[in-house]
This record gives sequence, structure tokens and C-alpha cells, in this order.
Amino acid sequence: MFGLLFFILFTPGVSEFICTSSDLDMSYTFCDSIAHAFTFNLTPCSTMNRYVWKAALTWIPRSDIHFLKIVFKVWYDGARSLTWKELLCSGADDKYSVCGTLKGETLVSAFDIKGSRINFPKGNYSIIVQGFSDDSENNMLICLNFTMIVKQDAY
Repeated sequence: MFGLLFFILFTPGVSEFICTSSDLDMSYTFCDSIAHAFTFNLTPCSTMNRYVWKAALTWIPRSDIHFLKIVFKVWYDGARSLTWKELLCSGADDKYSVCGTLKGETLVSAFDIKGSRINFPKGNYSIIVQGFSDDSENNMLICLNFTMIVKQDAY
């Protein structure tokens, strides 16, 4: 039974439900073809009058994380609206707990997502989050496709 549950939870292409509420639905899938041991949670499940979300991440990376570049690509109702790149780990004086995680280690992290400057208008969002182990963005560690449906305007 556990094997079937593990297969369902970590199979590529299978949508993982994060949360639903009266104003928000969120889920994610892996956008690469390799299975991952990964979970992501977000609370509260709302965009109404919320300026900080609590996120929890559990991940077993497939390689050591000495260098980690994250690329966010956001589409709103089918139109590309944002591309943002951030170097999280460079191998020297890294401030994030993910840095230095070794292949096969279980990474557990809790962090805040601050959205005080963002009012999400009603609509469909697609957010691609890619993690690379090199600056040239050739060696992908992980790729997630988040779907966010905002059901009502926050203003």
C-alpha cells in the first residue's frame, strides 16, 4: 500500500494539490520527466488581506547543492508577465539553509513569502520555478509548474 501511495505522490506529471479556498486554488506538477521526492505547503490559502504566507518545503535533491540559481517565470491569463532570477547558493557565504545540502539528504525548510506589494487580480496564473546547478542554466535540478487560480479581486 505504501508503495502505491509513494508512486502517486512523486510521479512526474501528477498534479499535487496545495490548497483551495473561496478566493484561491493552488496546485503544482513537475515539468521535467524525472520523479522527485518533494512536497510544498502554503498557509493561509488566501490572497484576501494576506501579506505574508507561510511555506513549508520538503525535498530530497538528486545532486549536491553547492550552487543554486532559481528562475521564476509567471504568466497571467496566458501572457508572460514576469521573469525573475535569483542566485541562492554560490558556494561561499551562503545564507539559505538549502545551500550545502547533499544528494539524498532530506531538506526540510519553512519560510515566509511576503506579498505585501502584490494584489493579485482575478485570473489564472502559471508559475514555472526552475532550479539550476550552474549559472548557464543548463543543469536543471528541479522544475515545478504551479497553477494559481485567483477567484476574486483583492480590491
